[in-house]
Amino acid sequence: MSYQETAHPVDLAKVCATARDLVAREAPIYEQRRPRSQAMFANPAPGFYDQVPQHWMRDWPMPFPFAVAGASGSTLTDIDGNTLVDFCLGDTGAMFGHAPRPIVEALSQSGARGLTTMLPSGEVAEVGKLLTDRFGPFVFQIATTASDANRFAIRVARAVTGRNKILVFDGCYHGAVDETLVDLEDGQTVARKNLLGQVVDVTTTTLSIPFNDIDALKTALEAGDIAVVLAEPVMTNCGMILPDEGYLTALRDLTRTTGTLLHIDETHTISTGLGGYTAVHGLDPDIFVVGKPVGGGVPVAIWGMSQEVAKAMSDIRARMTGIGHSGIGTTLSGSTLQIACLRACLSEVMTAEAYATMNRHADRLEQGFTDAIRAAGLPWHVSRVGARLEIVFSANPVRNAAEARAAAIDDIQHALHIGVLNQGYLVTPFHNMVLVAPTTTDKQVEGLLSAYENVLTRLVAQEGI
Repeated sequence: MSYQETAHPVDLAKVCATARDLVAREAPIYEQRRPRSQAMFANPAPGFYDQVPQHWMRDWPMPFPFAVAGASGSTLTDIDGNTLVDFCLGDTGAMFGHAPRPIVEALSQSGARGLTTMLPSGEVAEVGKLLTDRFGPFVFQIATTASDANRFAIRVARAVTGRNKILVFDGCYHGAVDETLVDLEDGQTVARKNLLGQVVDVTTTTLSIPFNDIDALKTALEAGDIAVVLAEPVMTNCGMILPDEGYLTALRDLTRTTGTLLHIDETHTISTGLGGYTAVHGLDPDIFVVGKPVGGGVPVAIWGMSQEVAKAMSDIRARMTGIGHSGIGTTLSGSTLQIACLRACLSEVMTAEAYATMNRHADRLEQGFTDAIRAAGLPWHVSRVGARLEIVFSANPVRNAAEARAAAIDDIQHALHIGVLNQGYLVTPFHNMVLVAPTTTDKQVEGLLSAYENVLTRLVAQEGI
């Protein structure tokens, strides 16, 4: 939908002012409903830094975090007794719902047998078959997080190509991998702002280019020094940036022509459908990574290599003298617990039926969000990759990170977030992504649409513009 199609265009500067007023009115409501959470964060106690296990948990766009008492299916409850419909879903970690029964049973059964032994469990062969059936003929290894999986895969790519540099796209997110924490400014790769303790000059190991720019990609790869291109097939952490038609084909062709490996990180785009974006759209990467939801929310990630990459890795290892530390792998990776949860998730949770339900609900959300935007006369559109949706504050799809950053409006993001939260719906912080689980119900979908429509109506109400 283009801005010209909207019935009543509005003054966005006035909408931003209204958004700030809305946040100021909603914040006290949020606080009044959560006295226990407020007291928890208002009274510093010894222990955690900033009283949270991860410091960024204090960065959510609300007065203070709420503490969770429990989560099941598509709902969660905080310690003050407030129940929320969850469309954040641990930002993909709980993409198939909180505490799926097969995962809970696998945890219980595995726990009774021991959690980790530093040896393969008896389920390895079965899980290996499930992995190749689901994701393709890769040769897999297990990690604890996608960050680790990406680190290990980059190390393999450098080893088998004999090249040092990697290429990423501006605005990328691949976890806590040092080499990927870069941005593109004035045509130059620079270390991302606000990094703590950065000592290595990552611009010597990493090149960043705009997504969807075939000319920039061609120029970068023809230099012949790029070991691997690390990419999400749809960029999901800087708005939601879809590939131009033919771009991913060009990416695959150019990497092959220049002897560069293609590494696809599907940790977020696994929302596309069964087997992820790679399976649904017929991609053919050399390296394939999925983290977060692949074990039903238990810390586990997978990384797969093509047969050719695996053989090259084996050849290198065969030439090594003695047993040494490769820099790949951690003691708790590949544990009995992880293998058990992978089996349960792949066979009983991450199913074609689950994706069908998720995408049916996402169809309704996409249409409902679009209708609400059009009715409000706002120059926005809905971007989507399977069960993952996002309202982007631009009339037309953004094609790269520069356009996505230009489209971001913090005041409106904050207003939408707390506005729907106070109506009982939780969406992802920072860029308000919405994720649908197979446990999401029709009623919950309609409720979220009503909540969004309510906030949009308030943002463009006549007295506000």
